[in-house]
Formats: sequence, C-alpha cells, structure tokens
Amino acid sequence: MDDVIIIGGSFAGLAAALQLGRACRKVTVLDTGLPRNRFADHSHGLLGHDHKPPLDILAEARQQLARYPTIRLVNARAESVSGAIDDFSVLTSDGESLRARRLILSYGVVDQMPDVPGFAEGWGSTIVPCPYCDGFEVAGRHWGLIWSGPLSHNYVRLYQDWTDTLTVFANGHDIPPDIRADLARRNIPVVDGRITEIDHYESHNATVKLDAGPNVAVDILFAHPRNKPSASLHESLGLATVDTPLGIALKVDERRETSMPGIYAAGDLANLLMPSVTTASWQGAMAGIFAQQSMLV
Repeated sequence: MDDVIIIGGSFAGLAAALQLGRACRKVTVLDTGLPRNRFADHSHGLLGHDHKPPLDILAEARQQLARYPTIRLVNARAESVSGAIDDFSVLTSDGESLRARRLILSYGVVDQMPDVPGFAEGWGSTIVPCPYCDGFEVAGRHWGLIWSGPLSHNYVRLYQDWTDTLTVFANGHDIPPDIRADLARRNIPVVDGRITEIDHYESHNATVKLDAGPNVAVDILFAHPRNKPSASLHESLGLATVDTPLGIALKVDERRETSMPGIYAAGDLANLLMPSVTTASWQGAMAGIFAQQSMLV
C-alpha cells in the first residue's frame, strides 16, 4: 500500500510528490501528460525557471524526482476511486489496482474554448488568460480584453499596471452604464458586437473580426473562458465544490483537505484565485506536507 496516491502530475502534483518523497513516504503519481499550459511556448513567474518552456520544466522536475526511491511515476489515468481514509483504492487505465492511505487530487482543468474560428489556434500564444504569466513580455503595447462578465472590470484595472492602451470587446455582453462610464474615464474604448473570427499575423498578434464594424488589431488578446475539471473523480466521491465565475473548483480547507477526510487537492482544480504555475506549485507542496503530517502517529 502507498502512503499517498497523487492523481495528476503537473506542477501541483509533482510539487506534492517532492515533499512526500523527501519525507520518505511511498508515493505513486498518476499522470496523462496533458498539462493545461502545454499550449504556451514559455512559462513565467516561477522562481528559477522563468521563461522556460513549461514541458521542459516538468521534464526536469520528473528527472529530479527520480533520485527519491519511494516515488513512482506512472503514465496512466485514474479511472475510478473508492474507499475511505487509510484505505483508498484507485483503478488505473492500465488495469492496475492501487491502494493508499491518502489521496491528492491535482488533475487540473480544461478550458472550454468558444466556437470562434481562430480562438483555439491562438490559445496560449496570442490569446492568454493571465497578465502575471504573459504581461511583462507585451508591457506597454496594445492589449485587448474579451469581456466575460463583472469580473472583467477588475481585470481592466489590473491590466493598467502593464499598459495604457487597452481595448475592450463587449462580445455581446451588456456592460452596465456605470462601468462603461468608468471605462471611458480610463480612456478605454469599448467595441460592441460579437466576435466572429480571430486572425493571427506576424505584423501584429491578433486581428479581431466582428459581426458589425471594422476589424481591430491588438498585440495580445486576454480572455477568460470557463473551464471544467479534466476528470470527474470528485463527483463520484461526492466532494464539495465552489462555483466560481470561471467554473467549478474543489472546496478545501486551510490544510488543502477536501470535504472527505484523507483527500487533498491542489492546483487549478482547487484554485479560487488567478491560476499560475507558482500558485499550483506552492499549493501542491502544502498538500503533500499536510497529507504527510496527517499520517503521523
């Protein structure tokens, strides 16, 4: 029996495994090799790894974990989970049946791309969600923001630390008059109409085409599509969730423990804040530490 099975081996899962391996705990990490940020050319803001390709960072992390004899990395999906604290069972896509005293869920989320030609093709390069991840590289240039609801007003204020040139695309949303007035006060134009296509060129990053009005070119386009967990294990376990403006997140306490004793969660799957590799890494480390401490006798 393992001490801990970690389901999801990206930044959060590997950070948890590192702490557990250093505590000499027996760990199995299950991963499908499809991290959320695999579409990005570079990852930013992670101390010691700034501006490195995210897949390279993860490959290096897996190499480092190889020095810990109690950590096993398995390229497989967790198909089902059952049991309770001190005796969880996990069935993998390879047909292997595993048991562990604790579980850490870090299988992340998938972004639900809108049905707009060019959106999915530009995701992670010319269309991005996080200014902390990509803002510095395009600071001072022309940014665009696809409005997605009330939270977008906060993004407008946030982005002004990076650029004074921002265009908001309403994309069919009814932006209240008081918010429009605030945008006008900030010299931020609002382009009405629905986006019909997004083209990508070398001379500028993105051209936004609309169902009414001229095309608008921007250097980078920020968008916040809803996301959903990349697996449904939390549903079969009946874990409590929180509905956020961007999707469902697992509810955890200050020790990263979910509503079921013995199951912890970290990374985008349980992140109510703006997701990033830095956030995922520290949450994963905390989940590993608290899972280890919960097994002390």
